[in-house]
Amino acid sequence: MESAPFWTMTTPEGMAPPGGHYSHVASAGGLLFVSGQLPVAPDGKVLSDAPFEVQARQVLANVARAVHGGGSSIEKIVQVRVYITDIGLWPGFNAIYAEWIGATRPARAVVPVPTLHYGCSLEIEAVAAL
Repeated sequence: MESAPFWTMTTPEGMAPPGGHYSHVASAGGLLFVSGQLPVAPDGKVLSDAPFEVQARQVLANVARAVHGGGSSIEKIVQVRVYITDIGLWPGFNAIYAEWIGATRPARAVVPVPTLHYGCSLEIEAVAAL
């Protein structure tokens, strides 16, 4: 007899299907795990050629959709990891991020990387409480 998994997966409404063998959101143990989100529009278009600000806002919109679709909220995000290809863009991103997340101040890591999938400028993953 097959037992039920200890985790659940969700593909939130308004998000393009995952581009690989993963779920946008998985939950277990009272936590919601958001897979790395790239600047991909709801219609599946990758915005790698868009200006950095447009990419950043799309990534954050994707994180918000994922968190809400998984049954949590931005205010319950407890950790964020940001992968960015040009650390010189960090101050601009930090301002956009602060506007997006408001008074919430989750733990955060910023990881400069040489490249990201599709030539995107940033990718963000997050963990939220349910």
